[in-house]
Amino acid sequence: MSEKLHLTPEDEFPEDLSALPDQRLQVLDSQVQRQLDYEYVAEGEPNPETEFRHQDLDEEFESRDSR
Repeated sequence: MSEKLHLTPEDEFPEDLSALPDQRLQVLDSQVQRQLDYEYVAEGEPNPETEFRHQDLDEEFESRDSR
């Protein structure tokens, strides 16, 4: 598997999360969560872009759960 474990704020992020299949969304969520964990440990706080991405992913998961 060649996927990165972390998704840095500089890495590309999909514009439309609703277009992603569930499995890809879960991988993306894992990458963003690992990046958040890293930022808290290494920098003491998360990068705002990482926080926004995490929030967008949470909203997409909630949307899918309500369908």
